[in-house]
Amino acid sequence: MARKPPALRPGDVVGVVAPSAVIERGYLEAGVGALAAMGYRVKVSAHALDRAGIMAGTDAVRAAELNAFFADSEVRAIVGARGGYGAGRLLPLIDFAAIARTPKIFLGFSDATFLLAALVERAGIIAFHGPMVAMDFARGLSPRSSAHLRRLLSGAPGGFELEAATALRPGAATGELIGGCLSVVVSTLGTPYAPRFAGRILFLEDTGEKAYRVDRMLVQLRQSGALRGVAGIVFGAIRPVGGDEVERMRIAEFVAEQTRDLDCPVLFGIEAGHGTENLALPLGAPVRLEAGGRRLICDETAVS
Repeated sequence: MARKPPALRPGDVVGVVAPSAVIERGYLEAGVGALAAMGYRVKVSAHALDRAGIMAGTDAVRAAELNAFFADSEVRAIVGARGGYGAGRLLPLIDFAAIARTPKIFLGFSDATFLLAALVERAGIIAFHGPMVAMDFARGLSPRSSAHLRRLLSGAPGGFELEAATALRPGAATGELIGGCLSVVVSTLGTPYAPRFAGRILFLEDTGEKAYRVDRMLVQLRQSGALRGVAGIVFGAIRPVGGDEVERMRIAEFVAEQTRDLDCPVLFGIEAGHGTENLALPLGAPVRLEAGGRRLICDETAVS
């Protein structure tokens, strides 16, 4: 099982890094203000507003900042600024062995799925799929999302339960939670950074995709053998391009079709990922999936 990073308390320093796409100053400042309003001290990467094409600085600089923030004893947690594109390029440059020696909370989603998966697999620590600074924090978290995040990162007792809209396959399963953005998970297949699927609960979500592309990615997961080994699957939101309702219906049909004959429980529609309240999830932590109650359940704290 992945190691639990230390809990985050009010007054602790939260580091903000930009491992992916270019950041707009206004969104960054708004998100930093929201973190500060939650009671944390915020330390922003000196290179957060760098630009190198569509990315927030060169690969070398972005990777160095992430390594440095993990090594910085003042920083108790790290939150990604935004997704977009670019995090996958950093993986060969990250010192996962050093991170394993200094585990701390890392929070992000979307393109940061590359980093989340590698932190679980390579550093052996629980990593958190959830809100990012210049995205969700800048727009304002819902009261439920904010309270859930505080409880999760502070180690409040009681765990959590998330309800799904639909149960696509019956049954119950337990296992470590993995996954994130569907397109990113699929793009790790065949690389040294692909997560281990067997015996785990796979979480998938995405945004801005045509229905046929979602189907193609699910087919790739099936044909790679990844879905044969999972203990269970839970889907968050999968937002179609432009919010098209016909595409949304087709996506739901494709998801049901591609999971229909799997020998594991499958849930669809929890409030995690793009276009939802983006309730944070502890990847690498043990969870239970109960299709009968349409619940994803975490019984223990994800931090030490």
